[in-house]
Amino acid sequence: MRLYSLSVLYKGDPKVHLLKAAYDVSTFNFFQRASVQEFMTFTSQLIVERSGLGSRASVKEQEYLCHVYVRNDGLAGVVIADNEYPQRVCFTLLDKVLDEFSRQVSKIDWPSGSPATISYAALDGYLSKYQVRPLG
Repeated sequence: MRLYSLSVLYKGDPKVHLLKAAYDVSTFNFFQRASVQEFMTFTSQLIVERSGLGSRASVKEQEYLCHVYVRNDGLAGVVIADNEYPQRVCFTLLDKVLDEFSRQVSKIDWPSGSPATISYAALDGYLSKYQVRPLG
């Protein structure tokens, strides 16, 4: 069971943009990592674009399961995990991250924010904390 990506996006008018993201591509071949990360960013944006405000969904994309939560205020979160990762845990994580993000980052910054301008450092920690490590 693995988490590959955790992102916070803003569903604005006219398009969706990434505010902050964390990735764990360590299980991929070194030469594939950049393109895998790009695929995950693109997929996250696409899923948020196609989801309505106030909605939650789990979407299968290739061998991944993408869990999306779009709040009524346009703030959205996406977790990309393998098929075995529990859906309930993904949505709990998304709730926690979006609540915390909205308390720490001013709503004024969401429409124009980008990973370079938004200061919210907790994603890597959450991705690591929620990673299920094999016993042994």
